[in-house]
Amino acid sequence: MMSTMADVTLCECFARDGLQHEPAFIATDVKRALVERFAALGFRRIEATSYSNPKVVPQFADASELLRSLPRRDGAHYKATCANPKAVERALADLDAGYGANEISLLVSATEAHTQKNLNRTRAEQWQNIADMAKAASGRFRMVGTVSVAFGCPFEGKVDAGSVIADVQRFAELGVTHTALGDTTGMATPVSVRKMFERIEKPIVPIAHFHDTRGTGLVNYVAAYEAGVRHFDSSFGGVGGHPAKVKYGGGHTGNVCTEDLVSLFESMGIATGIDLDGLLATAELCEQTLGRELHGRVTRAGLNPLRA
Repeated sequence: MMSTMADVTLCECFARDGLQHEPAFIATDVKRALVERFAALGFRRIEATSYSNPKVVPQFADASELLRSLPRRDGAHYKATCANPKAVERALADLDAGYGANEISLLVSATEAHTQKNLNRTRAEQWQNIADMAKAASGRFRMVGTVSVAFGCPFEGKVDAGSVIADVQRFAELGVTHTALGDTTGMATPVSVRKMFERIEKPIVPIAHFHDTRGTGLVNYVAAYEAGVRHFDSSFGGVGGHPAKVKYGGGHTGNVCTEDLVSLFESMGIATGIDLDGLLATAELCEQTLGRELHGRVTRAGLNPLRA
């Protein structure tokens, strides 16, 4: 059974960041079963869906339907992504109806070019959106800010670390104390990760959200842990990336593999609170859902037999 104690908090992103990259629609009842499975494994944070424009991201046209069918679970936060005030209005309407997410994420890109490509607006316009969203949420959700391309941009290249830290502080001033830094296309290194996270001051709760585009996701997560980070995002099978209709970057776009990250942390003596007996069966279920072999090494090789 899963441990009641955990040294780190993992957020399972398969059902949102993972599925947004999939061109084929996954049935609502399949998504619900997956989210419930993730919660049963011990994930305390789960990306459940996104209040996206269904014309842009049709995968989440069923956001309200999915959340309506999800029973609340003690100790679990179900997160929904919100890109604009209209999305927060939808989240509030669901909450008023007696269901919905209890955590929402608010997105900003570290560069102008990525903001235009991903959100079709300027950074100034998106920051105004975020201010409006934070005000509209009025304390009814735990809010998580996300700074995309924080370690490098596929369009502008190097990103100024000072600008990223200023974005983190700006979120905090709006009442958003959980903030994720996204290595969206896998440009971070352990050195840049340590330097960036060491600059974030309390009471902000930093979250590492890295993609494994260049195979550096796990080493960068270890660097983030060494820098004091205790919240990490990952996805079974390493699936995910940009929405299927909004493409940027090349190669493997996906997240760090959940099963590989759990195995690594547990091997280091870092308790994840995840039910290890059910971990690989869930990874295999995710493969069955998408109808193909995914990227998890541990799914093929098994958990480290020498884990602590």
